[in-house]
Amino acid sequence: MTALSLQAPPPPRPAEGQRQNAAQAQQQYSRAATNNATSSSPLSPRNSGLGAGGGAAPSSSHSSLNRQSALVMAQLRAQTANNSPVRNENKAGGPSPESLNVHNNASSSTSERPAVNGHRRPTSPPPAVQRPSSAPGNDQPQPLSARFGNGANRDSDPHNSNDDDDDDDDAEASTRPMKPPLVRSRSEFGSGRNNTEQNGVSHQELYDWGARHGFEGHYMSEDIISHLANNWYMYFTDKRHETTGNAEDTKFEIQDWRMRDRLKTVSAAIAVCLNIGVEPPDQLRTNPGAKLEAWQDPTVPPISKALENIGKSLQGQYETIAIRTRYKQYLDPSIEETKKFCLSLRRNAKDERVLFHYNGHGVPKPTASGEIWVFNKNYTQYIPVSLYDLQQWLQAPTIFVWDCSEAGNILLNYHKLVEKHEQEEQEQLLRNPEYEKLTLKPYIHLASCGPKENLPTNPLLPADLFTCCLTTPVEMALWFFVLQNPLKTNVSPERARKLPGRLQERRTPLGELHWIFTAITDTIAWTTLPRHLFRMFFRQDLVVAALFRAFLLAQRIMPVYGCHPQSFPALPDTRQHPLWASWDLAVDTALQQLPMLERKEAEGTPYEYVNSTFFTEQLMAFEIYLWRGDALSKKPPEQLPVVLQVLLSQQHRLRALILLTRFLDLGPWAVQLALSIGIFPYVLKLLQSVAQDLKPVLVFIWARILAVDITCQQDLIKDNGYNYFADILKPQETIPVNGQIVQTSHKAMCAFILAMLCKDFKPGQLVCNQVDIMSYCLHHVTYSEDPLLRQWSAICLSQLWKDLPEGKWKGIRENAHLKLTSLMLDQCPEVRAAVVHALTTFIGIPDLTDEVARIEEGIAWILLDLAADGSPLVRKESLVFFSTFIRRYENKFLVVAYESLVEESEYLIDPPPDDGLEHRMGLHYARRDDREGDGSIKTGTQGVSHGSVFAAAWKHVNVMSVDPHPEVRRDASVILDYVHCQLLRSPVGPRAQAVMDDILKRSHKRQKGNSNHKGSVLGGYYAASQPAQSPGLLKRTASYLFGPFMGGVDGPAGFGNQPMTPSLQRTLSLQRNRSKRGVDPPPEHNDQPAAPANYHMAKEPTSPNFKDRNLAQMPTLPLVSTFVDWSTEYFREPQMKLPEAEEPGSHEYNERIWRRSRNEGVLRETQPQKTWARTHKWTQPAGLINNGAQPTTLTFHQFEDHMAVADAGNTISIWDWKKNGRLSRFSNGNPEGSRIADIRFINEDDQALLMTGSSDGVLRVFRYYDNDNKTELISSWRGLTHIIPSTVNAGMVFDWQQVNGQVLVAGDERVIRIWNAGNEVWTHEVPARSGSCITSLTADQMAGNIFVAGFGDGAIRVFDARLRPQDSMVRRWRDESRQWIRDVHMQRGGQRELVAASRNGKVRLFDIRMDKPMKSFQATKDVLRTASTHEHLPVLTVGTSAHLVKVFDFDGQELSRLEPYSSFLQGHKGAPIAATSFHPHRMVLACASRGEHYINLFSCGNERAGRLS
Repeated sequence: MTALSLQAPPPPRPAEGQRQNAAQAQQQYSRAATNNATSSSPLSPRNSGLGAGGGAAPSSSHSSLNRQSALVMAQLRAQTANNSPVRNENKAGGPSPESLNVHNNASSSTSERPAVNGHRRPTSPPPAVQRPSSAPGNDQPQPLSARFGNGANRDSDPHNSNDDDDDDDDAEASTRPMKPPLVRSRSEFGSGRNNTEQNGVSHQELYDWGARHGFEGHYMSEDIISHLANNWYMYFTDKRHETTGNAEDTKFEIQDWRMRDRLKTVSAAIAVCLNIGVEPPDQLRTNPGAKLEAWQDPTVPPISKALENIGKSLQGQYETIAIRTRYKQYLDPSIEETKKFCLSLRRNAKDERVLFHYNGHGVPKPTASGEIWVFNKNYTQYIPVSLYDLQQWLQAPTIFVWDCSEAGNILLNYHKLVEKHEQEEQEQLLRNPEYEKLTLKPYIHLASCGPKENLPTNPLLPADLFTCCLTTPVEMALWFFVLQNPLKTNVSPERARKLPGRLQERRTPLGELHWIFTAITDTIAWTTLPRHLFRMFFRQDLVVAALFRAFLLAQRIMPVYGCHPQSFPALPDTRQHPLWASWDLAVDTALQQLPMLERKEAEGTPYEYVNSTFFTEQLMAFEIYLWRGDALSKKPPEQLPVVLQVLLSQQHRLRALILLTRFLDLGPWAVQLALSIGIFPYVLKLLQSVAQDLKPVLVFIWARILAVDITCQQDLIKDNGYNYFADILKPQETIPVNGQIVQTSHKAMCAFILAMLCKDFKPGQLVCNQVDIMSYCLHHVTYSEDPLLRQWSAICLSQLWKDLPEGKWKGIRENAHLKLTSLMLDQCPEVRAAVVHALTTFIGIPDLTDEVARIEEGIAWILLDLAADGSPLVRKESLVFFSTFIRRYENKFLVVAYESLVEESEYLIDPPPDDGLEHRMGLHYARRDDREGDGSIKTGTQGVSHGSVFAAAWKHVNVMSVDPHPEVRRDASVILDYVHCQLLRSPVGPRAQAVMDDILKRSHKRQKGNSNHKGSVLGGYYAASQPAQSPGLLKRTASYLFGPFMGGVDGPAGFGNQPMTPSLQRTLSLQRNRSKRGVDPPPEHNDQPAAPANYHMAKEPTSPNFKDRNLAQMPTLPLVSTFVDWSTEYFREPQMKLPEAEEPGSHEYNERIWRRSRNEGVLRETQPQKTWARTHKWTQPAGLINNGAQPTTLTFHQFEDHMAVADAGNTISIWDWKKNGRLSRFSNGNPEGSRIADIRFINEDDQALLMTGSSDGVLRVFRYYDNDNKTELISSWRGLTHIIPSTVNAGMVFDWQQVNGQVLVAGDERVIRIWNAGNEVWTHEVPARSGSCITSLTADQMAGNIFVAGFGDGAIRVFDARLRPQDSMVRRWRDESRQWIRDVHMQRGGQRELVAASRNGKVRLFDIRMDKPMKSFQATKDVLRTASTHEHLPVLTVGTSAHLVKVFDFDGQELSRLEPYSSFLQGHKGAPIAATSFHPHRMVLACASRGEHYINLFSCGNERAGRLS
């Protein structure tokens, strides 16, 4: 979003073209807004991904894939407008109910929330939930009819799904008349330009084109084509995926911008040594010469009053600088008087700064040793005053102003005498430890000239030129300008000095010039001085700042007349600074109006003074700085001090604040620059303003300040500044901006500001709890639609009651815990994590009453569900809660931990029988004698913790200790190790140690026994079921259990000798029970493997910035959350500008444009290949790759030359298939005994990610997958939580839908779970409607509403995700042979064919509107091992058990027969095919055989297939 948009925040990250145009429009609007002094800006940050406060919406970019589909549809619409045989489908995404002769149950699209695991879960969400929340349009096609005949209606009963699959035995009762089969085309396009004639195929021989399933009418819609072509969403690219909630190390040092040693000049002595009428002996006076002293002429009668007038005038000039400083004149002082007033000056000032002004125009010059001169009492002698004595009298801190000739001698000698003083005092201190040292530093000197320079005697100048520059800089500048003006005018220096106005009134000519002078000199100093000197001279003391500003003018004026002012500390020469030209312009503009102003005062002539354009021009220059690259290069802006001065003007204040917010948005470095320039007092004072138009900018500025420097908490409490933000946070409060009402983004900032006020700051908590901030936050958490506001409202609540019992009791009275727990299913992961954090800080009231315990246990019950959340960020935060909960109820968890150890031991002693009743025991386990007949545990034998929340929480922590995400796994292991350490230190420690030793002995014994049965199926399973990271009661990663602090019978246990856990052993009985259901797994799964799978052969990628545990440190609880610090980073990041990848001209943007062009080139190249592919042989070798391990899964990237290969274990290799080179190799991390089920590339149009699914039910997402050194795990979760780890195909299957960011997951469960990648939650579970496992899964990749599942019993079911889960099955096909479905696939392009291949070699093509297959043919008489369908070309391939790969067209004609390479030495000539895969666009086929490490690549050659056309 652009910097000054006055509109409500747009949806996060629209498509590239839209985003660019929007950004340009916003920028134009922003410039107009900043030029409008009456306008304001909400300065809403972009709401993309929420980062630290991120939302669930993914980012977006152009879709080459969908653009290709749009191009295809647009071209074919003209070709086939009159030829398509299917014309009566509705344009809502599926066949019309009329064409299917079915009932349209519109009410079926509204779903209720079925109970799942005892809790209500969201089901069949509305389109806004199915698509990312940032999607610009949620106009989704209407669902297919809820019932396709009576056959589908029978399955609507959710209780009808049982182990025996009874629904397949019922006869279908469909009475719909059969329609003639649809005529298929050979290709979407027909042949290329000349291919048809060359191949002897005429246009008349080509079939008419038509999309399957009634999709044609929908995808011909102009709206759909435009939407698909212009919108594409990127997933897993938010900040939470890049950091997993870990706050980055602060890249900036918080500078101390506050003046901790702030000093005030409280007293000043003005020593004027003129001795009017007497010339000093060493100074030559010219006649005429300079006479004016303090703008007074001492020769004007009465001469006796001249010295007194000069003293009064000089004091008045100083008083215009600082009125509160006590000034005293000392006119022609004697030596005694000098000593007296110096001592009095220091005594009155105490430790504050004093000013000593010395005018030595009537006494001799300072001596070479730096002595100055005064008089004796009778004024008959000049008496020298040693600097040594002066230092002793005045001490420090002091500022000296030396207005005399050769004043530089004073500076040269002053430092030497200070050193002498310090040396003497050190000696005194050695002799007398009680000696009180003098304070001689710090000191400041301003001298009029160098050591050998004399003051100018030009009669056109004042005699005290240096003093005039310091005390009346504007008058002196006017005087000097007239003298130096090369153009002749009637304005004399005297007239110019009398410019009308008052210095304190900025609207008057003189006041405006003084205002401009302050801004220019501050800017000159800002751009030339080091930051510490700038703060010391220009921000520490008002008097010092005014004198140093004027000193810069003296540096410019006096060298013209042969004098070079000196200072200590020395300032650089600023005479040539370009801003002096701006000053001359401002002076010239004012003097041009002087005659009219004089005439107005004298004669009353009406005239309106024209103000200078200086500030307007400087604000424009600052705006240009923000738009140019200087801001991005972090070059400090020259105009920042000017912006600070503009804040004093009500006329320019709003525009200056808007520009300031844009500057602060650049990052912490900009905030620190603004603070160091002195912006804080101004924005603090503005909190007392009631102006509505300032609210948005002030909220934004304060959010940025507190995000960088939280030490401003105390300042917000002063004068009740926090009420400014509390009032805006009110639910009914609105901020009108330019006719619009901007609420949520600024309310979110207010919640952030108040949260920072309370963070680790008890006074802030107390004042915030005195108002209704808690009520406001609870309202926003419950009702706000802005995820950023919900997130920060929850965080603000957490800070309101953290470690504050009064706040927690107030939360109980307002039912805060009930309102927060209702957000456990929030669509935004950051909101869910924030709610967990708020509940974590909520528990822990010191007075643990029954009511408190009941509330806290209820919270824990609800948070148990988060152990299965799809976001690692949320799971990590839930572990922080459980660690706090466990620490609070530690004694109870010690009991639970001990009972769990006993259960583990009993499980090893007396394993459960295969009676199918094991689930009756729930979370616990008991021996056979302690169970009832139905399998439940007898009441008398139940443990103390049976059925308690403590036992449930302990089991969930155990499960999370083997979480697929390393950070979650690490944190859970810390919790378990802490509890076990405390258990061993408890009174039952010896008994617990004995149980641990017994578990180790029995598990080692079982492992040895299992190794003797590797030849059997069961033995092989036992041998392979020792996963390195398997779920269980005792199995953990980096755990101390049986480790260095506890030990065991055989010392520390490694991964290889850890006990088999009950959860793994229980899967055996479930696996055996499955075979009793009548659907046996394919026999080849029991084949003796050629070689055991190797695991952990490559490095396993970790999450970004992952830090492993330090095993040398004992675990401690509770865990420390970094969520608030991570969320705070959102307000440090630029929010008003486009991301770098979306900024035209940036490197990332150019790369994205190149990829877009590359993708479109691939599409143009491959689209004309459809006819060629179905008429020519696929026997041309395209490459041979040695993978180094048995390939089991092959996947091509659409546009990159990448091929992902998974082996039989958990290793993934990424190959450049064109260059035959390996790009990377890494471990997927799935445990031993499981395998990688499938691989998908996601976000392929831009920078792709790699998603893997393993047979243990876990999904993982990797980025930088093609670089060994950069590969990172950005997300992982359990897609199926009750799956049985297995090496058979049915372990888990999944499909990725890029169009709506959904992952469909199924397998050895009776449901199909749909996960929303943008929200990282499963939106609903669709009943599989079968007792058989799901073996294959495919989905419509265009609209994402229809998906199809193949089952182990040969059935194929079609589901519509828009319907209620109970009614979502809209079609079912059965196979009488009840053969295992190897693959079912719906093309994403081409004719959108739906192809299914069974294990017995039968291939069927379906249209979801028809009851029976459109086409069926026998692809092989051997066992069909693999099947693949090309995404766009009308070809498919099957791999057989006879070492053959066959390629067919969709008419069932065999095009080619291939035999993959087999190693002669290994002798696997007849090995079955293990994997096949087509490239999504190109005519490339990859295949591999079992027992071989080689991957064969074939392409479609020039030889025509031997078939009839």
